[in-house]
Amino acid sequence: MVAEIEEYNGNPVISLKRDENDNYPFRFGLRKAQLILDNIDEIKKFVKEKTK
Repeated sequence: MVAEIEEYNGNPVISLKRDENDNYPFRFGLRKAQLILDNIDEIKKFVKEKTK
């Protein structure tokens, strides 16, 4: 996975790519990053329950 820090409208965002050629990265800013960190255990639980 490739992670890059970028700017969008003057604000920092992180861009997560599956590989260098990923045309549709997952991008989010600080508020969403904090929300993810605050709920990481629930996210892990969700992935574990929903993947086979």
